[in-house]
Amino acid sequence: MSIVTLHRVSFAGLIGDKEMLLDDLHRFGVLEIIPSGQVAKGAAGHASSDRSREALKFLLSAPQRRRQVQNYETFDPHVVEQKALELQDRIATLEAERDDLLQRLDAAKPFGKFRFVPKEQMGDLRLWFYAVPHANIAQVDAAVAETNVRVAAASEIVARDPQCCYVVVVSPVEVPKMPVPRARIGSTGPHEMSRRLDEVELAIEDAQSDRASLTRWCLLFARNLTALQDAAARADADRQTFDTDPVFALEAWVPEQHVDELARYAHKNGFVFSNRPPTPEESPPTLMRNAPRVEAGEDLVNFYMTPGYWTWDPSGIVFISFAIFFAMILADAGYATVLGLMLLVVWRKLGRPNTTDAIFANAADIEQGEPLPERTTGQRFRPVLLMIVLSSMIYGVMVGSYFGLTPSTDSVLGYLHVLDINDSHLMMGVAVFVGALHVVLANIMDARRYQDWRDGLSSFGWAAAVGGGLLFAAGTAIPLVAGLKLIGVLVGIAGLLLVLLYTARHEKPLKRLLGGLLGLTKVSAAFGDVLSYLRLFALGLASASLATAFNDMASGIYSSMPRFGLIAALLVLLFGHALNLLLGVSSGVIHGLRLNVIEFFNWGLKDEGRRFTPFRRKEGSLWN
Repeated sequence: MSIVTLHRVSFAGLIGDKEMLLDDLHRFGVLEIIPSGQVAKGAAGHASSDRSREALKFLLSAPQRRRQVQNYETFDPHVVEQKALELQDRIATLEAERDDLLQRLDAAKPFGKFRFVPKEQMGDLRLWFYAVPHANIAQVDAAVAETNVRVAAASEIVARDPQCCYVVVVSPVEVPKMPVPRARIGSTGPHEMSRRLDEVELAIEDAQSDRASLTRWCLLFARNLTALQDAAARADADRQTFDTDPVFALEAWVPEQHVDELARYAHKNGFVFSNRPPTPEESPPTLMRNAPRVEAGEDLVNFYMTPGYWTWDPSGIVFISFAIFFAMILADAGYATVLGLMLLVVWRKLGRPNTTDAIFANAADIEQGEPLPERTTGQRFRPVLLMIVLSSMIYGVMVGSYFGLTPSTDSVLGYLHVLDINDSHLMMGVAVFVGALHVVLANIMDARRYQDWRDGLSSFGWAAAVGGGLLFAAGTAIPLVAGLKLIGVLVGIAGLLLVLLYTARHEKPLKRLLGGLLGLTKVSAAFGDVLSYLRLFALGLASASLATAFNDMASGIYSSMPRFGLIAALLVLLFGHALNLLLGVSSGVIHGLRLNVIEFFNWGLKDEGRRFTPFRRKEGSLWN
């Protein structure tokens, strides 16, 4: 598990050769282009590369669809994309206008039927509309009278209901000190707004009809989606170079292993090429590369944040710790067996890429940002799902829970029952032990990332402080181990001294001392983070208690109903354990991730980065 070392490379050549270079780099697919400062680009390139996906989402979500056309001869994906996006903008504009008209009509309705006369007849005067509660009507008269001293103003109550008086004020300016804000009606009367509303709704119907007509191309459009995205990415790359006739320049981040290949390509085709490693002041993107068996750990990490380039890759640790936390929360070997059977059923499906037709049938897939028409994400998650099942089975056997039932002590399963989940002191100790080790590991990994070992001494200090506290707690709980408490105190004090001395190592003595003292204030945070892992014990106990409760409920029903008790008991068991399994899985995912991305990342990953986004053809590249 590691973050791939990147180099900053530069190409330079004649403008006439730029198209060839970009086409080749697009096929190679190994670099991320750095936009030049010639034009402000920001997120525009990313947005334009997503236009085709947005168009397909729009068509797939249409209320009505037409029969799909299979003839490529009459199909132009660029025309379909342009028309779909234009329709999307038109419908959005019309719907916004319709909503505005409805709001204004609703605001104007209490004032009755009226028309605005031409502005020329009104002169400088304007109409202002207010819905005033009866208790505040006297304030209206006072506000109008005060305004009338400076400019001509008058008011009239045109309607009443049990809650409000509906007042129209005639004044060149809005009257200050009114008890309520004015009603937003605009300068168009109800009759004109109703007529415009009819026109807008007819226009929306026409646009939706055009949208339904375009849906006949959805299948062909989905099959051409990757080509459209490639064309958009290629056009974006063309705008990201620095051009000054007759030459151009291009900069990019490239994995170190591909630098020599690019250098040979540049030499062969007559481009000027240079490369250098990034400087500490730069923030390169992060490219994580892991073995296939722990690849899903990258997805778990990126779910919350992407580690900075100068930090470290936690994918492998998160992969394992997430499975362990999930197992401790589920805390039942029977439930783990059910999950294992479910995984066995979908195992082959996870390894089989989805086809275009499957994506076409589900518009939600388009939102995931995955390459179309094929996705193989399921293959990445096979190992982590298998790891979750195995960990849950092992832990469930250790706590001796099988759908809430405990095996007899003289059986093989009873011999493997080494943890009593109802022993709160023991299980709380296990949870704290796991939490402390997790925090210690986070600090050790953070300390190892520094080139100068002295910069990591502060993190080593926190690892020692938390480890010392764990030894002290173990010595308190197990008094037979002589000297454990003393060792814990000494290790903890040594760790806190490292924090004091090396938190602000590069500052002058006084600032260094103040920085160290400020760093020591995280002692309470460390204590709280370790105790946060008690949720593993609490959720596991809740799952086991619910399983036992459903078993007792079913047993009581069976014994109290001689005839129909068996059926009712089976229904209670089925519903109860299904509900408990659902709660256990959701808690395992939510809290298993939380302990990794909150507590663990808080100590182990100090810098956030951004993901490496290669300039790569979705239909395939020469290098992987």
